[in-house]
Amino acid sequence: MDNTMMSLYEYLGKAAGTDLGKQVYYAAIRNNVKWDKRKISNPKYTGDVMVYPKSFLDGYFAPPSTDSGDESGDDLPF
Repeated sequence: MDNTMMSLYEYLGKAAGTDLGKQVYYAAIRNNVKWDKRKISNPKYTGDVMVYPKSFLDGYFAPPSTDSGDESGDDLPF
């Protein structure tokens, strides 16, 4: 499991925005995920950013599974 701590910017490669940042933060709290803060300074922003384990971010941003686990096709309407 990769516990490298990453900001949303590092993970997504772009600014996440306040709304997505709050959603990720509350998901981390609900799932008892250890988070931390890191001070950054660049031309666009100076201050603290939240960082999360990469493994948590991988799970959070994983596409939803459409596989029901039943490959027999019994749930098809035809």
